[in-house]
Amino acid sequence: MVNFNKYIISISTTIRDAVKKMDKTETQSLIVLENEKVAGVFTMGDFRRAVLNGLDINNEILSIINRDYKYVDTNYTQQELREIFLNNPMIIDVPVLDTQKKLVNVINRDDYKNLFEDELITRGIAHASVVIMAGGKGTRMDPFTRILPKPLIPIGDKPIIQVIMDGFKNYGVDDFYISINEKGEMIKAYFHDHDLPYGIKYIEEDKPRGTAGSLIKLDGIFKEPFFLSNCDIIIKSDYRSIWNFHLTGKYDLTLVASMRHYKIPYGICELDNKGRLNEIKEKPEYDFLVNTGLYVINPDILNLIPENDYFDMTDLIECLQKEGYNIGVFPVSEKSWVDVGQWTEYKKALDELVSKDIN
Repeated sequence: MVNFNKYIISISTTIRDAVKKMDKTETQSLIVLENEKVAGVFTMGDFRRAVLNGLDINNEILSIINRDYKYVDTNYTQQELREIFLNNPMIIDVPVLDTQKKLVNVINRDDYKNLFEDELITRGIAHASVVIMAGGKGTRMDPFTRILPKPLIPIGDKPIIQVIMDGFKNYGVDDFYISINEKGEMIKAYFHDHDLPYGIKYIEEDKPRGTAGSLIKLDGIFKEPFFLSNCDIIIKSDYRSIWNFHLTGKYDLTLVASMRHYKIPYGICELDNKGRLNEIKEKPEYDFLVNTGLYVINPDILNLIPENDYFDMTDLIECLQKEGYNIGVFPVSEKSWVDVGQWTEYKKALDELVSKDIN
């Protein structure tokens, strides 16, 4: 039996505080209690739906929890668990309830993955490919990048790029394409000298092509969607959920966006059109969705990339919007995105990731 206190939350908790607790406890779901009985379950999927529906995340979770949740009673069998986990791949935790609907235990998927792991892999994303854009100069990480290419800057005992690849490997993905230019031979040498369980192909740029320009060299290679990742980000989310979101939404491109909360430490003046003061908002707080640099892309849009021009992902997204393509946004929590491409965030990443198993 686990200590399930980390899963428990009150029905009056706000969406924001619920997500903060999941980030802190590294859980993917919370059991919502009302009068000591289980009222429902709150998951990261519920958070994403709230964000996409424009709900204020300062609202209580009461209105968005799942009351029709999966659970087992105290006399559950392994076969019951197997069917729940196998038929509901997004369910991570299953509550165990007594006859009064009070929480007795919480069963985590990882504790029973031996019951269904092989079947889930065949249903998952093991067949997907990942493209990592590793050809930039990494100027934000100067002076490290005067010597090392940014993808080889270490996080603990591994370079950033391997941490990214290991994250996908946990979902059975082992087919990688790495776009290289600046110090590309050093990246190739690292993988040559280390016996890693990946299939790696290189996209070699003859000149800087932007964050999307080199993708033109992959036109015609892929038959189904693929992941595209910057080389300086770590996304701690369920890649299978991102993949399924892209497919079920029938998107041409899906970008992963992190919720970011900002508090302005001053009074903000709001004026009318004649320059007169309307009001002062004291230390206002704002929430934004920030593009993380992780995408799922349909291969047929690659032919929109010009052959020889410098072309960034922002250019590709703007082009897709003008042409009427379908672009999806997959929200993740603030702590699900680690940006190691700038010094302040890199230092945070060291504190957060090195102190624990980053796999």
